[in-house]
Amino acid sequence: MKIKDVIQYIEDYAPLRYQEDFDNAGLIVGDAETETNSALLCIDITEEIIDEAISKKINFIISHHPVVFAGLKKFTGKNSTQRIIAKAIKHDISLYAAHTNMDNIAGGVNTKICEKIGLVDCKILSPKKNELVKIAVYVPESYSEKIRNAMLEAGAGNIGAYSDCSFCTKGKGTFKAGENTNPFTGEKGKLHTEDEIKIEVIATKNDLPKIKNAILKNHPYEEIAYDIYNIDNEYKNAGSGMIGNLPKPMTHDEFYKMLKNIFSLKIIRSTKPVSTTISRVAVCGGAGSFLLNDAIANQADIFVSGDFKYHQFFDAENKITIADIGHFESEQFTTEIFCDIIKKNLSNFAAQIAEKNINPIIYIIY
Repeated sequence: MKIKDVIQYIEDYAPLRYQEDFDNAGLIVGDAETETNSALLCIDITEEIIDEAISKKINFIISHHPVVFAGLKKFTGKNSTQRIIAKAIKHDISLYAAHTNMDNIAGGVNTKICEKIGLVDCKILSPKKNELVKIAVYVPESYSEKIRNAMLEAGAGNIGAYSDCSFCTKGKGTFKAGENTNPFTGEKGKLHTEDEIKIEVIATKNDLPKIKNAILKNHPYEEIAYDIYNIDNEYKNAGSGMIGNLPKPMTHDEFYKMLKNIFSLKIIRSTKPVSTTISRVAVCGGAGSFLLNDAIANQADIFVSGDFKYHQFFDAENKITIADIGHFESEQFTTEIFCDIIKKNLSNFAAQIAEKNINPIIYIIY
């Protein structure tokens, strides 16, 4: 199959539009039309990862972190990024990353952390805004069910855990067909009144092109009247971090031991516990300090993340416990998500988690 076919399944799961402005997710090196039968999965693309792909004759690497964030001006091999890109090109290895788009979707990095910890009743900690639209289309009454169903099948009408949501109102549409028209109903040159239904649905901006195409494909009119409104509602299936509850309360000691075992931790950097037990847990893979106030506002007992700076620990202000488990440690299971997507959709495609998928930080304990 082609690399673009694999990419399509990943981006259907974690659309690129959900990546942050600073990010560089997507195909970074290579041609999407290239044939491939396997992929090497990793968190970071290093020179060792490239060598592993070469030794295994794999021409496609899927990583969580992009190997390139900013533009490269020189390829002289003076740093690891330049050498990685040069070697990948020389050996026809394509490089692809799913980074903050995979962080920001339900079912992504933070969902995986919640699953590993065993949290229940999970939800996005800081849902995205400006991701939803309301679509209103005016259709002849006899076509209302057909068009409504087509819009729903294209992805419209999902509100939280509810699907097939719509609102319909009856009205009278009027129009006069011109000489160069072929009206579905009415006569040229005469004002016509038609019993119509106004169908309103909510959809994500990501699904909007498919929904518009469904309307155009199924609507009987030559000229179709429809409205699209941006709405400020939160989109609960995309955003930063997650929060959930433990099945039963745990002491801090029990919780930290669990984290140590699950994430293979050498160390946990923590603030002083502010509660006797832990019930409600906020998480964010990677660097999550920007979500500390959201974790507090959502009444989390503890916030599990990585990359907290010294002064940021003071921001807990005895309202929450911070547990910094490390950047790599918190995101290490992202390769499992890639594996699951590929195995579910591509039964004849080989997905291998890299053997040299390693943490660049080592902990020296005397």
